Amino acid sequence: MQFLERLTRNDLNRNRGRNLGILKNIRTIKDQKRITSRAFLCVSALSLSETMSRSGENVHVLVFPYPAQGHTLPLLDLTHQLSLRNITITVLTTPKNKPTLSPLLNANRTIQTLVFNFPSHPSIPSGVENVRELGNRGNLPVMLALANLFDPIIKWFQSHHNPPVAIISDFFLGWTLSLANQLHIPRINFCSSGAFLCSVLDYGWNHVHIIKSFDDDAVIELSDLPRSPAFKGEHLPSVFKFYKESDPDSQFLKDGMINNSLSWGCVFNSFKAVEVEYLDYFKTKMGHNRVYGVGPLSLMGPSKSTSSNDYTSEWLDKCPDGSVLYVCFGSQKLLNREQMEALALGLEKSQVRFLWVVKTGSDGYGSVPEGFEERVGEKGLVVKGWAPQVLILNHKAVGGFVSHCGWNSILEAIVGGVMVLGWPMEADQFVNARLLVEDLGVAVRVCEGADSVPDSNELGKVIAQSLNGCVETKVKAKELRDKALAGVKSHGGSSVADLDRLVQDLNNLQLKTLSAGATEKE
Repeated sequence: MQFLERLTRNDLNRNRGRNLGILKNIRTIKDQKRITSRAFLCVSALSLSETMSRSGENVHVLVFPYPAQGHTLPLLDLTHQLSLRNITITVLTTPKNKPTLSPLLNANRTIQTLVFNFPSHPSIPSGVENVRELGNRGNLPVMLALANLFDPIIKWFQSHHNPPVAIISDFFLGWTLSLANQLHIPRINFCSSGAFLCSVLDYGWNHVHIIKSFDDDAVIELSDLPRSPAFKGEHLPSVFKFYKESDPDSQFLKDGMINNSLSWGCVFNSFKAVEVEYLDYFKTKMGHNRVYGVGPLSLMGPSKSTSSNDYTSEWLDKCPDGSVLYVCFGSQKLLNREQMEALALGLEKSQVRFLWVVKTGSDGYGSVPEGFEERVGEKGLVVKGWAPQVLILNHKAVGGFVSHCGWNSILEAIVGGVMVLGWPMEADQFVNARLLVEDLGVAVRVCEGADSVPDSNELGKVIAQSLNGCVETKVKAKELRDKALAGVKSHGGSSVADLDRLVQDLNNLQLKTLSAGATEKE
């Protein structure tokens, strides 16, 4: 019996032991490096091009995104690049998530989709298929639900005339290592976040009992990592805090995360100029060089519009270069009334131009203080709802960015050459902020914590100094932008070189598969 059959039956019974089957199987692959090395035969003496031409098939890869915007879009950008390099791609998705693929499918007609109904889970309302409808607390139920696709994927693979030679799956889908092992193909872990965060997660999960023994205020040094970074307990990813050894769901999460560094390879939406130490750390940790820094992937995705006719661009066009502070806290975070008032007062006291994107909720969350817009007049523009963040950050008028320090926002700021005024609040944001402030020197902190309220006087001073002064942070931000752009150049760019190396490694997998098939026929 396949382990997901047991998992599915228990899920239907809504039993807390529903994940014991998956845990048992995940634990059987702890020595994945040994298993993977035995799974493939030696390369034939035939050249790659000769063997490929005889087969008439391109390399086929199954891509499995995680249904959250910050995870999905970077992986689709990678998929676009692989398709341009003659890799045959099948993207796994569910009905309500398929529209997200439209730009990719329109730009790459050869990409196929594999659509499965979203598996049910007692903690996920019927019809919900994306984390954006659940918030961060919905991540674990979504991860658990998607694990029930194990058997359908096996059946699809076994019936395919040209089955994939590898699976590339999001780092929230660590259970796919067990899937790949059963199919005798390698699993490549895709990290939409940076290598620094993933190294912290890997270290944390391998020492979770030690981390849980510390209080929130205690400073924890991660001594095995480059530079031995230290964090207050409350600033480490909150998943460690909620871990319970006796809970099957917690064990599922832990084992899945540990599986990421046991996978055949790792791809990061990052680049050497930002995280070379942590990319090298993973090479040492994994015992090989199949670690690829291919970011910022937003620079290599399908062509995106570089112009906008909306009123934000018209307003920015009237502002002097580098004079505008952009303020946005991502697609989900809402500030409470007290935070909104402090931020508004700080902006007003700074006397700088600003473009503030706000999202409103109930009970005063996201509400702009009454009379604020009238008082600031033409110095400020408040946008309620969505705004074209990439276009804004690349506008010459923008000189700073107040951000929650989510990874995608960080990369967009780097590409725009804009310094960050960081206000990390939760999840990975404290780790990302440390990288920006301490390691790279392209950011300053203005506040910390989801419930913290900044001092408006101090905030106003920091904003004014950052926008009006010739601070070193701004210079470093522009230098890092140049390095990011250099990394994606077709000749000599580190990210392009790693991408080409990934493609070559995938081609070699195809050659091994064809050679194995020829040996069996003999």
